[in-house]
Amino acid sequence: MPPRVGLRGPRPGRVLGLYALSVMDRNGPVYGYSLADRISDRTDGAWRPGAGAIYPALQALVERGFARSGRAGRRRVYTITPRGRKALGYIRRARMGGSRTGPDLGLLWSEIMSPGDPGQHLIRHLHHHLEAIGEYLERDPQMKAGRVFLREQFESELRAAEARLKALETTPWLPARARRPMEAARA
Repeated sequence: MPPRVGLRGPRPGRVLGLYALSVMDRNGPVYGYSLADRISDRTDGAWRPGAGAIYPALQALVERGFARSGRAGRRRVYTITPRGRKALGYIRRARMGGSRTGPDLGLLWSEIMSPGDPGQHLIRHLHHHLEAIGEYLERDPQMKAGRVFLREQFESELRAAEARLKALETTPWLPARARRPMEAARA
């Protein structure tokens, strides 16, 4: 048996639980089969968690008070609780930078994932997100990002990124912390 090195890989149960909470928050109650079906659809069939993964993840949400279970006919359905909504909101704010619960580790992950060329990891990551936005727009061209249509917000972000890139051509490189006050002064 190989020695344990202290690094843990992804925890599928946690991912399933968080995804289940997000689906419950947006769409209402879920049941195990519908959740597995949705995950399979979102991953183009690359991952379809079985009952042995789905139901323990849902049960863990119930045990933590993040969801409650009930019956709808023969199916066991799961509904998010106020505590689950609060936990999901906290996680979303922390991951999106809305609260300062920790540093942004994106650049560190790029160096970990591509030791020879972190830029390649960043480009792959960008490509992945661009494809995801395209898939969402194919499913629902009128999808919103907050109060604005996703397409409009996406185009606005692309224009802003292009402007930042052009500014880098004329501005000597400065760390992001040093550029922010300059950008605020220009605005």
